[in-house]
Amino acid sequence: MTTTSLPTPPRSRLGHAYAEQLARHAWTGHPTAAARESATLTLAYQDRFLNGPAFLAEAERRTVVEDLHTVYELLRSLPERVFGGSITALAAAVGMDPLQSALITRSARTGVLLPLGRADLYHDGTGFKLLEFNITSALGGFENADINRAMLTYPPLEEFVRRHGLRYRDTLGLMVRTMYAECAAAIPTDRAPVVAVVDTVENFAVVGPRLKVFASMLADHGVEGIACDLGELTYPNGRPTVSGRAVDVVFRYFLAEDLTDPASAAQLEPLLAAVEQGRVGLFSRLDAELYGNKGTLAMLSDEQHRDLFDAAELACIDRVLPWTRYVRPRTADPGGTQVDTLAHALAHQHELILKPTLLHGGNGIIAGWKVAAAEWEGQVTSAMNGPYVLQHRVRPAAEPFPDGVGGVQELFLNWGLYLGARGADDDGYGGGFVRAGTDPAVGVVSMGSGATVGCVFDGGDR
Repeated sequence: MTTTSLPTPPRSRLGHAYAEQLARHAWTGHPTAAARESATLTLAYQDRFLNGPAFLAEAERRTVVEDLHTVYELLRSLPERVFGGSITALAAAVGMDPLQSALITRSARTGVLLPLGRADLYHDGTGFKLLEFNITSALGGFENADINRAMLTYPPLEEFVRRHGLRYRDTLGLMVRTMYAECAAAIPTDRAPVVAVVDTVENFAVVGPRLKVFASMLADHGVEGIACDLGELTYPNGRPTVSGRAVDVVFRYFLAEDLTDPASAAQLEPLLAAVEQGRVGLFSRLDAELYGNKGTLAMLSDEQHRDLFDAAELACIDRVLPWTRYVRPRTADPGGTQVDTLAHALAHQHELILKPTLLHGGNGIIAGWKVAAAEWEGQVTSAMNGPYVLQHRVRPAAEPFPDGVGGVQELFLNWGLYLGARGADDDGYGGGFVRAGTDPAVGVVSMGSGATVGCVFDGGDR
């Protein structure tokens, strides 16, 4: 009997090895059984779980984490490098309205802001490419380690992970550690801190059940968590209180895009006053939204700013960031030549994606290769001089995954990797998860486009 080996994919040698291990044995049980039995995980993802994990080899993990730290620091430096130190000018440049800009500028005057973000990346077969960098406290992913633990109940995976010296990271632990550091002045030393996980009234009506799970999970990290909306906070003596408990830290789950509503802005006002008076910590500061804006990636990519960065910084930008430009009448093409933007977009429609700078979760994104020429022209024309960017298409490389019935399927991954401040004995990597689809041309591999979700193991001997 002849056994045909799978072709080794360009990145995931561990994924290849795991698929071959499964093919050599007749295993009983299903790899996602424990995940599907978890109330926490099914609330977040229903039963849409991958039949195996994604693997991040140690060398590539170190490289991408170091690159993400560099990108984060470059984003944080944009007010000084491009706008003469003005956060207000940066807020206007990325499309925030005067109300959002005022709130963010005000928040930036309080406390500190430490790195915390989720990078959304594709691997194109040669390296990771950064599609978006979500820099905020409202990141999701607090159940990541639960997916790892559930998958490890499947004996062949547990054996493979142990044999190759793999591990996983606790994303929630990274968030809590960063919260403690960023809000150190508000954290009591004689008891567990009371942390309110807060969203707007409108958002909480939708995501409240999941945020309640999040709040309960904080207990595993020595925190008393309470989930609520902005309208539930009261301020006796100027300090936020919810359910009869005075709050030490507000863990912010609302975003800058939620603050265009005057009612939400009014409910935010006493909270910001309490933060300014040192009565409560806010995690993370509102100005985090500036640096996680798609428009700031365009500023890093823009040809006119290249003289602001040194050789090492430019090498990082060129390595991880696809060509990204504001939609303005003229721009520099990937070769550096000044061109008419609309003409360039029409000529390269199938290689470009149009993104609004202020929305999240794939909202408002138009993939040029998914629409007719007339619609594409209309969308780019409407976006001209507005808060939109054009980004060069990244084609994700296929990776091998078990199909759950003894075979292997090729899937295309959107990696969500978490970054926090470096610790005494770690580089700030906080684990991650992947969203996987069967169609590399879907536009955005996301839960909204039918993707399944999986965990990430890192390390190993290959």
